[in-house]
Amino acid sequence: MYRIWDTIKKGYLRVIEPVADLLVRMRVSPNVLTTVGTASTVAGGLAFATGHIMVAGWIVGLTAIFDVLDGTVARRTGRVTVFGAFYDSTLDRVADGALLAGIAWFFATDPVHRSDAMLAVSLAGIIGTFLVSYTRARAESLGVDAKVGVMQRPERVVMLSVPQAFFGLALGGKVLMGIVVLLAVTAWITAVQRILFVRRSAIDVAATPLRIHNDKQSTAAPQVPRIAKS
Repeated sequence: MYRIWDTIKKGYLRVIEPVADLLVRMRVSPNVLTTVGTASTVAGGLAFATGHIMVAGWIVGLTAIFDVLDGTVARRTGRVTVFGAFYDSTLDRVADGALLAGIAWFFATDPVHRSDAMLAVSLAGIIGTFLVSYTRARAESLGVDAKVGVMQRPERVVMLSVPQAFFGLALGGKVLMGIVVLLAVTAWITAVQRILFVRRSAIDVAATPLRIHNDKQSTAAPQVPRIAKS
């Protein structure tokens, strides 16, 4: 499955290469691309909220290109910065929240497809999606690369765009419902996978004896540390 997904991603990168070349020549700021991409995704979330499911799918699918172009342009123009990485990651969370909030609003207010159960699933999906992002970010701050799990962001974007763009509310909305349930379940599975991965990594680190190398070996008796009184 991962091999197939990698093949698709490599093909996609080759397709957008001419666009990246043009943006590099124009010296377009990567942060501008990040902002435009997020604004487009928020528009997709609004389309979901108002019941325009097929339109939302096309918006999300077509503008997903910005999610790849910003990093590509940054690397090729030598404008990779700490703030750029932070800004991109932050706006990714805004985009994810906007899409899932739009779907939750749709199931909460649509006169035909209103469903308390699907509203609850959508909210669970929002929490799970943010947990997926948080667990990886927190792990990286501890020195652990927790990029593991069954459903990462690229797969999530595809699931929120392609089926909706082609099927919309087909089968009485059951296609959309199935996608939302799948996203919610896999988000929580991915979060748990990352938690367990970090746990195993922490155990491995704790079990590894630390060897301290000094420039010179001291033969003096060890000194007892002094405890300061408060």
